[in-house]
Amino acid sequence: MPDKTPPQDHEELIRLIHDRHDAMSRAYQRIGLFLTQNPHDVAVLTASAMAKRCGLHASSLVRFAQSLGYRGFKDLQLLFQKHLAATVPGFVTRVAALEDAFPTSPGHPQEGFLRDQVLRDIASLQLLLEDIDGPGMALAAEMLVQAEVIHLIGQLHGRPVVDLLRQELIMLGKRCVLLDGGGGLAGCMAQTIGHKDVLLAVSLQSPASELAEIVQEAGRKGRAIIAITDGSLSPLGKWARVIFPVPSRDARFPHALAAPICLTQALAAAVAARMQNDARTGTFRA
Repeated sequence: MPDKTPPQDHEELIRLIHDRHDAMSRAYQRIGLFLTQNPHDVAVLTASAMAKRCGLHASSLVRFAQSLGYRGFKDLQLLFQKHLAATVPGFVTRVAALEDAFPTSPGHPQEGFLRDQVLRDIASLQLLLEDIDGPGMALAAEMLVQAEVIHLIGQLHGRPVVDLLRQELIMLGKRCVLLDGGGGLAGCMAQTIGHKDVLLAVSLQSPASELAEIVQEAGRKGRAIIAITDGSLSPLGKWARVIFPVPSRDARFPHALAAPICLTQALAAAVAARMQNDARTGTFRA
């Protein structure tokens, strides 16, 4: 049944979507994911345009809003519009500004592909600064420094992110284990994750069942988990001590790696800084 009193501000609405996400239908989960990942787009796009992005009919957005207690989708959208007026420009606005600053040059049409990708990567990196909080970075870096062994897993577009981070952590002297799915042994390898270890999982789209099961099993055992995901509604977030949502905000480039790669490089730098400080002060970590 719809709620009698729907959320009255953006933050309250997002909390409600998170609380109900697991119990929602698949269609409603897709809508909830879009709302949480693209708040600025929700404020400016029509219901039809958003429904198309979700692969649904516009009436689904109306029913979703009504299930939360609103008379219609417009009432829900109003919260996002108020939020947009009080916050910094979003992805679409930033890209438009960058396109004005760097107009298309005449000549070779192929240059446009590079220009589009660069501008969208710049916009995603700008938003990364606002989406990732300092305390989360500090906690994740401390977890990686203290870990006896760091177990890493990433699938599809998350794999190159994991490979880079593994290389940098090994160069810092950290013991790392790559949970490779080759031969179907990733699940067996995950059984060796100890209570002093850390599992770092990267999934930049809906996680494959094997990755989700590994994270779930490690979470149930109380293992420390860091997740880099495509949004705060990712199933990995339920088990992660620290979650870094790096959602894709552009349907044309849904798996751009500039933001997650930058994030992992920053994590490695934070780990290096802590280790250097420990060496300078003589801090011993059990």
